[in-house]
Amino acid sequence: MAMSKHPREADHVAQIRAVLEESARVKLDLAREAAPEIARAAEWIAAAYRAGGKTLLFGNGGSAADAQHIACEFTGRLNRDRPALPAIALTANTSELTAIGNDYGFEQVFSRLIEAHGEEGDVAIAISTSGNSPNLLTAVDEARARRLRTIALLGRGGGKLADRVDLALVVPSDDTQRIQESHIALAHAIAEVVELLLFPELCSA
Repeated sequence: MAMSKHPREADHVAQIRAVLEESARVKLDLAREAAPEIARAAEWIAAAYRAGGKTLLFGNGGSAADAQHIACEFTGRLNRDRPALPAIALTANTSELTAIGNDYGFEQVFSRLIEAHGEEGDVAIAISTSGNSPNLLTAVDEARARRLRTIALLGRGGGKLADRVDLALVVPSDDTQRIQESHIALAHAIAEVVELLLFPELCSA
């Protein structure tokens, strides 16, 4: 005889469905509203790689983890075996971050690393759910001063970063979790297009 569901279990099932349905809705809205801009980001990144450049990615908290996740899609592989593509997550070296934060202040942790690693023609990718983090704003300003192309993955209308970067990809949501989920989805889409642009013979195999 089947056990009856606890009343609270039904509430949890409803909550889970609501979360997943909202996540899907946000991604569908993003696809409708921002697909051309996402494609442009992929084209810029592919052009940088063709010219011998690299991508530099950075963010705080969950967005720091996203920066590392996205970087490994380029340095490792996504859909096909192909040459490694140079990408650096500026969030990954805790010794660098704590040394720079201690000596120069937390607002300088990423701008200092842009100064160290960024070169004209590279692409700097800032990731933020709010678009207002001071250390990201400072890093983007440093990147633009060094003639890197700047892209931001954002939410909540874009915040201050939207007007400070060359290309703002804004998730149409105010919910941090839904924004972060969409950042990874659009980053995967970008990485897939980059592979198609750079290695068409492998992607058609």
